[in-house]
Amino acid sequence: MKNFFKAITGKINGIIWTLIISGVLLLMLGILIVWTDFMLRLVIGIFVMLVAYVFFYGAYKVSHFKKEMEKYLKFLK
Repeated sequence: MKNFFKAITGKINGIIWTLIISGVLLLMLGILIVWTDFMLRLVIGIFVMLVAYVFFYGAYKVSHFKKEMEKYLKFLK
């Protein structure tokens, strides 16, 4: 049973890091898009930054869920 929870924790950590890295890359891409031409690229850049924000928020929520799950599982032991 411990190996099962260790595997779940490893997968959740992988998801968190993937979301954070994707968010950083999209944030940098959004900044580069906005830096050149203005109007159309501004709209596209804002959209990319919004997607980056969603990834950061998703990583935060998954990490919060992980902490709550670990707290709950420690309570059951």
